Amino acid sequence: MGQFREVTSGRRVVQKLYITIMLWFVGRAIVAAYKSDPEVRREFDTLPGGFTFSLGVLPVGPRMVIRKEQDGKVRYLGQGKGEVMDLDLTIKHMQAFFMILSFQESTSTANARARLYVDGGVPEACAVVRVLDVVQVHLLPKFIAKLAVKRYPAWSWTRHILVRSKVYLRTVTGI
Repeated sequence: MGQFREVTSGRRVVQKLYITIMLWFVGRAIVAAYKSDPEVRREFDTLPGGFTFSLGVLPVGPRMVIRKEQDGKVRYLGQGKGEVMDLDLTIKHMQAFFMILSFQESTSTANARARLYVDGGVPEACAVVRVLDVVQVHLLPKFIAKLAVKRYPAWSWTRHILVRSKVYLRTVTGI
């Protein structure tokens, strides 16, 4: 039949860069939402002090780590190398994570399609996913956020405008 050229998969540099930037931004936005949004604060209040969770991609892809300190404050720890995790949310592969972070697939759909691994307690994982959903609603325009979350919330106008503005400002400035 002839000779066939061996085809190997690409390194997906652009996808990895996009995911890394998005995780950095979302990590900072979680901290900003904790400071600005009472719903996010309530979710974090249910978690114990010293609770650390991560969201990343297998096998050794980008990762973000968030910790709730003993005093109740929430901190973004970056890649969190060497941190002990109480909850580790891991997406199967880079393409699945890209679909989630490019808002082609919601977190709940990815979970239903077995693309999300959870290592830790289920109640804590549900709280973290709820926080991620609220943060996505704050960060994204409505027509995109509807694709990213299971149900778009019916918030008041002031919450949409004022809290969203605070989240953006604190995410960008880090205050």
